Amino acid sequence: MEKIKSFFHGVKKEIKRVRWPNKKEMFKNTIAVLLFSFFLGVFFYLINVIIILLKEVFS
Repeated sequence: MEKIKSFFHGVKKEIKRVRWPNKKEMFKNTIAVLLFSFFLGVFFYLINVIIILLKEVFS
């Protein structure tokens, strides 16, 4: 029981040390993630289309 208590005490102590992002940083990071996801989606879509077209040409 003492180990569990000690564990959660350590967790609480670490959570207090975390630097949480403010609203401006969170907005900026959210936009970056959405743009990155969009461009990755477009990239993989184009690769898929190119592969399909190449299969049609060579078959």
